[in-house]
Amino acid sequence: MTQTIDLSRIAVILHKPRFSENIGAAARAMQNMGLSRLVVVDPETYDQEKINRMATHAAKDIVNRITCCNTLKEALSPFTFVVGTTARLGGERSVVHTPKVMAERLLGLIRENDIALVFGPEDRGLTNDEIRLCHELVNIPTAQFSSLNLAQAVVILCYEIFNASREVKSEFIPRLASRHELDGMYDQLKELLVRIDYIKPENPDYWMANLRRFFTRIQLRAKDVLILRGLCRQIDWYANKRYEEGKNNSDSHRKDDGKTIIRAGSQE
Repeated sequence: MTQTIDLSRIAVILHKPRFSENIGAAARAMQNMGLSRLVVVDPETYDQEKINRMATHAAKDIVNRITCCNTLKEALSPFTFVVGTTARLGGERSVVHTPKVMAERLLGLIRENDIALVFGPEDRGLTNDEIRLCHELVNIPTAQFSSLNLAQAVVILCYEIFNASREVKSEFIPRLASRHELDGMYDQLKELLVRIDYIKPENPDYWMANLRRFFTRIQLRAKDVLILRGLCRQIDWYANKRYEEGKNNSDSHRKDDGKTIIRAGSQE
């Protein structure tokens, strides 16, 4: 049994694009491959005339519906699964998929989830901090020269998604936790783990990276996030309770010791 794929649940996110022409060319690529949601984050330039020229009349509707955001975190807030693109490999970018494999994975999630494809600036791509906002990464294999034009990268990923969408088996996939829900959980977890001295306060994001990868593999649902945040609150409450009890006991001992000294002095 096959199902109809709603590609409108997939959005292309252009983070800090440098050239207006690339925004228009990306819109045209999306139109060719059946995607319609385009989000632009903090562009270096945003010349409507240049965008329209590259998008052509065919992608006019996509251009007219572009969503503009100030920060990547704001742009990703409503999405439940985020894919980052990267030309560089190694370090925190050690686990990546090809566009074809990623397209197949995304179409298994699309029925219950809104998905974001994030493309970084043309000159440097996504930073490590920005990569940490992504659930998974995709890399477009190339020959010796790894840098692709932004619109070229967009059309390759959109093509693989469109091609994979033409015949997909029906399978139930639950709604995953949104980026906003996950970020709230990670912030709460980081604060708690620093307080109980599980991770080092000097560079907590470095130590949190392993936990992020762990939870990404699990693919948390919204209900899972609520459970984990409730657990964090309970641990925090109990830690505070034990701290206050220990502090009160310490104060009580100091008072008792003081009384003993006074009594001993009076007897002399």
